[in-house]
This record gives sequence, structure tokens and C-alpha cells, in this order.
Amino acid sequence: GRRWCAGVGTDQLPPGPATVASIVDAWREQLDLVAGAGAIPVVMASRALAAAAKGPDDYHAAYGKLLSEAGGPVLLHWLGEQFDPALAGYWGHDDVRAAARELAALCAGHAGTIAGVKVSVLDAEVEVGFRRALPAGVACYTGDDFNYPELIAGDAEGHSEALLGVFDPIAPVAAAALARLDDGDEAGFRARLGPTVALAREIFRAPTRHYKTGVVFLAYLNGHQDHFRMLAGQESARTITHLATLLRLADEAGVLADPDVAQARMRPLLQAAGVA
Repeated sequence: GRRWCAGVGTDQLPPGPATVASIVDAWREQLDLVAGAGAIPVVMASRALAAAAKGPDDYHAAYGKLLSEAGGPVLLHWLGEQFDPALAGYWGHDDVRAAARELAALCAGHAGTIAGVKVSVLDAEVEVGFRRALPAGVACYTGDDFNYPELIAGDAEGHSEALLGVFDPIAPVAAAALARLDDGDEAGFRARLGPTVALAREIFRAPTRHYKTGVVFLAYLNGHQDHFRMLAGQESARTITHLATLLRLADEAGVLADPDVAQARMRPLLQAAGVA
């Protein structure tokens, strides 16, 4: 009976320049499909809008048009350029703090429709400032895979909800840590989650857009799939030394389901790289 979420993007647009109106139409097409299936739409940052927008006004016009027509609550996702270089200058600003102020203003103007915003800019200070600027009723969901323990634990003025890519490879440990936090045991929460940060920072190290290689690698080590292959050969986006570091850090963080299986699965990769 719980509500579920699904992304709403503009990836069906043909290659080449797009207008703000065509971008809104593309968003609307996916939003109608997602909402019609019973999901809460997550409006994803649009590469097409990043390329077409001349400044903040174009972002306010595009999002404002879509949000004014949305029939129910939506979430927004601000994905930083570390994750996708094509999104550089999103919200009409190269300065991430100015961009955060622009987004907070958009949320203030559409607080009745925007249920929350996921922030993936890998800057805890910017996220906390943005979180405090949000109107009541609009939640902040952290996508900061570098600083998540302190952002989730929060402070006297609030906290960020947990919605992180790194929670895929560290799911069992993250679940145990969040259970401690639910019980009011912040020290226990930090003790469980803290050791995963080094692993997360290695998975999401620059160039951050290749983080999926680490996520799939750990899924392979943990037996969730029987191969380490990705679309377009993305398994080769990271070096064998990076993968070896992930194995060591995953072991230290306690996220390997069976260390013996993980070792057995790692050996063929090492041998293929010329490491006996």
C-alpha cells in the first residue's frame, strides 16, 4: 500500500537543440505515464534544458509550467555536474551556492506541489544551507555519497532524508545503521555507517560519473549477478587497482556477504589484468 516513485526525464527528445516548450512537453509525457501508473513522479534534471536555457528565468519557466500542471506531489532531483558533466550550470548558475538559492526559490513558489528535492552535489555545506532554506513541508533528500552520515543524522535545525546511490552496495549495513538511528542511538548509527564512508568515497571518486562500475562490481562480488559485464563495456571504466581497493574497503566496511566468494570472484579479474 505504500506509494512508490519513478523518474521523469526528457530523454525521448531527438538529438539536437530543443526549445523550452518541447522540453516541458517531454517531461509532461513521462509525468503523465508515471502518475497514471500510481507512482510519485521524480522530475530528473534535463540535459536538454541545460543546453537550451539562457539563464535562471528559463529554468523557472520550464519547471513552473510543469509544476503548475502537476496533479499531485512530485519530487525534484538536482544532479550535479560531477555525476553528469552535461548538467554543468544547472539552474542558470555555475556557482553551486547561487544555483541552490535559485532552486530554493522555485520550491518556495511551488511548495504545495514539491514534496521534496534530492540534492546530489557532493558538498555538505551547500546541502545544509539549501535544506534550511526550504519551505515547511518540502523535504531534502541527500544524494551526497561523501558526507551522508552527518547529513542524515542532522542537527538542531533539521536533517536530510536518505536517498543514496551508495546504499545499493552497502544495503545491509545501512539498514542496520538506520535501525539504530530510529531507536535514538546516534552513536550506534555512526559506528555502523562511518566505516562505509571510505568505500563510498572510492566508489564515487572522480570522474564520479563512473561510480556505476563500482556498484556493479560489488553486486558481482556479493553474488547478486554471475558476471561483471556492463552496457557499452563500462566495467572497464575503472582500473584494476581501483577494483582491488574496493574489495579491501568493502571487507573493512563489513559489506561482503561472503568474503570467500568475493575472493573467488576477484581472482579471474586479477588474472586477466596480469596479477597472479
